[in-house]
Amino acid sequence: MQLNTMNQSQMMILESFAGAQDEQELNALMDVLRDFYASRLEAEMTRLWDNGTLDQGALDELRREHLRTPYR
Repeated sequence: MQLNTMNQSQMMILESFAGAQDEQELNALMDVLRDFYASRLEAEMTRLWDNGTLDQGALDELRREHLRTPYR
């Protein structure tokens, strides 16, 4: 059995969630994390758009792509 240690970020998040006093605080913490990752995603999409990796054609292709696991 392999033991994995948590990095500093994981420990901070775990401690933050452990300190939540009620469901309202828990939801507020979750909102902060969602906003953080949404802003990072937005920045990366902007970077890809600006450098030409992502364009309207690529978005149209993704929209048509079948991403579900095929049934056997």
